[in-house]
Amino acid sequence: MRVAMYYNNRDVRLEEMPTPAPGPGEMLLKTMASGICGSDVMEWYRIRKAPLVLGHEVTGIVAEADPGVQRFQKGDRVFVAHHVPCNTCRYCLNGDHTSCDTLHTTNFDPGGFAEYIRIPALNVDRGAFRLPDEVSFEDGTFIEPLACVVRAQRAVGVRPGQHLLILGSGLSGLLHLLLARASGAARIIVTDVHVARLKMAEALGADRVLPASEDIAQRLCEGRGGRLADHVMVCTSALPAFHQALVSVDRAGTILFFAPTDPGIALPVPVQAFWRNNIRLIHSYGSSPADTAVAIELLRSGTVSVGPMITHRFDLADAQEGFRLVAESAASMKVILEPHRSAS
Repeated sequence: MRVAMYYNNRDVRLEEMPTPAPGPGEMLLKTMASGICGSDVMEWYRIRKAPLVLGHEVTGIVAEADPGVQRFQKGDRVFVAHHVPCNTCRYCLNGDHTSCDTLHTTNFDPGGFAEYIRIPALNVDRGAFRLPDEVSFEDGTFIEPLACVVRAQRAVGVRPGQHLLILGSGLSGLLHLLLARASGAARIIVTDVHVARLKMAEALGADRVLPASEDIAQRLCEGRGGRLADHVMVCTSALPAFHQALVSVDRAGTILFFAPTDPGIALPVPVQAFWRNNIRLIHSYGSSPADTAVAIELLRSGTVSVGPMITHRFDLADAQEGFRLVAESAASMKVILEPHRSAS
């Protein structure tokens, strides 16, 4: 079978490897669509394991299912999560599924940028979901990132009537925008360094868009009696955004670090001021099966509509171009690889 083998962001090669065979309790998935995530081009994180086949935002058709698999059969349309929790450790029992050791060690074989994927038994059991008829394979590639946003906004406590600031209008920033709007947020302001992304944020319902180079805290206060944001979502790894967040949150507000910085970066926090003003700092990583179920229903019902965010579609042979677009970020939003595109 064909795979897109990652060596670095500028070297993604079309290669051949044996099609994996499913074992007991496993399935073989025919990959129909696989999104390139921003984390796929996080080179400092990926290159240490290269070469490898990446891809975790996956939808497809069950090509083979072991007789021990009861819930799925050949021909079913499915979404499958790459990381799944054990559901029995102290983290899972406390609701902190993304801190589970099992979640951090599970994955596909070989990865979503391949014509076929072997789905391990644990992923079949806890991470496989039937794709509703209303959700296309392409839209299904948003299930995983949307589930991460669902988990994050639940942790933040986004409620109707609140005012939000989203720093960074890449894919995750726009999904935060769409979910917050569906949750009844009263005012949502989005920033970015790219004009095209700000235009998309505006088209998707942002009340105001601002270039990231401006004094964001000052602009927030205009016409609002000096009030800042109830919640600030940092959806970019650009360090200036982290500093902007610290001065843009209102009393009793929350700063969500949805994106990480590069390794080794320290952020000076005004502890005394945050203590006095009751400001929370939280992080959110990944999602649980329950979050995935919510994300699927949001897409099925049309509560969150993601189609306008898809900007590029490529065959595996053009994976390098897809990676380039995502890494450069200015000219793309959602880039999807369709491993069987050339055969259709």
